[in-house]
Amino acid sequence: MNLTITKEQIIAGLSAVQNVVSTRTTLPILSNVLMRAEGGHLEFTATDLDVTVACKVEAKVAKPGATTLPVKKLFGIVRELNGEIEIEADDKNVASIRSGSSFFKIHGLSADEFPPLPKFKDDKKVSLPQENIRAMIKKTSFAVSTDESRYVLNGLFVSLKEGKMTVVATDGRRLALVDEEVDISEKSSGEFIIPSKAVNELNRLLQTTGDVELKFGENQASFALKDDKGFSVLLITKLIEGNYPNYRQVIPGEAKERIALGREELVQALRRAEIMTSEKANSVRLTFGKNILTITANSPEVGEARETIAINYKGTELAIAFNPRYLIDPLTALTEDEVFIELIDELSPGVLKINGPFLYVVMPMRLN
Repeated sequence: MNLTITKEQIIAGLSAVQNVVSTRTTLPILSNVLMRAEGGHLEFTATDLDVTVACKVEAKVAKPGATTLPVKKLFGIVRELNGEIEIEADDKNVASIRSGSSFFKIHGLSADEFPPLPKFKDDKKVSLPQENIRAMIKKTSFAVSTDESRYVLNGLFVSLKEGKMTVVATDGRRLALVDEEVDISEKSSGEFIIPSKAVNELNRLLQTTGDVELKFGENQASFALKDDKGFSVLLITKLIEGNYPNYRQVIPGEAKERIALGREELVQALRRAEIMTSEKANSVRLTFGKNILTITANSPEVGEARETIAINYKGTELAIAFNPRYLIDPLTALTEDEVFIELIDELSPGVLKINGPFLYVVMPMRLN
């Protein structure tokens, strides 16, 4: 293998794939990045056996071939170089890296040892703009559970059916749901759970332009990302096995009160109130009175905070308590100026909505 590549291209390729490489691995090959040079491209692939990321960049290939090199060392080297970089690998997988007056020799492993990419049948797939899926992840992923004993909740639930893509996350105390109209053929319908690591990687890789093609099978899914500049990345992930709980049953019925609130004003007031909470008293109280919302936080060992916001409210006085973080997270993820809180009473879940396909359910806490 012999090729010449610009610093920008190799950095772009390695940046896309190196995050999935585990620092604590018992298999040396998993610390390496697979480099395959052919045509006018160099393809990088990295995996931890659960999530695999491959990225293709432009290169001048003098001699096609493949090798694997330690990704952290390689990235460390090329980051400090300037100008064009020449990489040559011999039959023993020893790579020589030259740039200007700098020279490095780095020991690799055979490309044959690298785990092969999983294959997909073409029957289940859907395409949508990268920006759309990025927004869907942003509006839901904060509610994914980190409790490993409930592993089916450690990822995003995706449902593709009846011309709609629905994405759901819940940790048992709150639930975020967003949907988007997409063109789905009947045979591409299905449901699956994407693990957190893949969600985080996807979030990092998604651009604001270009499309993503999603394919899925029994136990794996792939996301092929292409932007307008011809930069392409492929992410393949194992899926979480198991049945996702029936999330529809936790969405409350008709609300008694629907209150419009300025998102930015509300989130700032909640952040200030949150300062006065503690581990033992981690709730804020929202009291809805005539045209006024009073937000209070009170913890015996810290002190208290009180703040009022002018609102348009004519209903009966209603007080309800929430964990402030469970309101700050969705409000921060949203971009709309106006949000709506729907309430039934102090013991029923609260619902946060916008003028759009988003819904957030949060369990109340006991009023002090």
